[in-house]
Amino acid sequence: MNTVNCLIVDDEPIARDIIKAYCNHLPALNVVASCENAFEARLELQRQRIDIIFLDINMPVLDGIAFIKTLKVQPQVIFTTAYKEYALDAFDLSACDYLLKPFSLERFMIAIDKAMEALNASGKPKADNDSIQQSFIFIKADAKIYKVEFTDILFAEAQGNYTRIVMTNSVILPVMTFSSFEEMLPSKLFLRVHRSFIVNKSRITHIEGNRVYIGKYEIPIGSNYKDEFFRLLGV
Repeated sequence: MNTVNCLIVDDEPIARDIIKAYCNHLPALNVVASCENAFEARLELQRQRIDIIFLDINMPVLDGIAFIKTLKVQPQVIFTTAYKEYALDAFDLSACDYLLKPFSLERFMIAIDKAMEALNASGKPKADNDSIQQSFIFIKADAKIYKVEFTDILFAEAQGNYTRIVMTNSVILPVMTFSSFEEMLPSKLFLRVHRSFIVNKSRITHIEGNRVYIGKYEIPIGSNYKDEFFRLLGV
């Protein structure tokens, strides 16, 4: 992809100018339009191909989160906002990145690199979680939002309306159903071994009988999951 078409959507003129100035530093980026609300942006999306959209969240009438939910075909979305509390909702919508204002040119370039990788992998604006190859998720727990790297997760356990996420150096317990958490994980890396357990395949130390061992942790293999688990492991 030689030229990447970009759309800027923000109700603040200064914010739009800053993003456009940042884009001018990168020859591959072509800013095709700059809009002050979601309705103008929707028209631009109908008129031409948009590969990356820089989208503010707090806008009048229709905010950025609601706007993205209306799109059948979603470009790579980079949210640009002053409000960190929307991060979890943003990544639930497969956002490519989430930039907190004011952000530096360096941080902007990191976001662009993520979007470019996703575009190159998918070959089209809309991409699912596997093609994006995102290496982390955001989890809300204890009135905080945690950035959780997939490689740090050892396993997860269902605990009623909670999901216990055990990581290399910590444990968090978000109010989240087990199935909802499972949907956030890349299926190539995480495997269901029991109705109440998901394990990080790369963290498995060894398997013995009906038990998976991850370091000091011993995790049961459910009889209904055993065959599929071993098939996915290739053994």
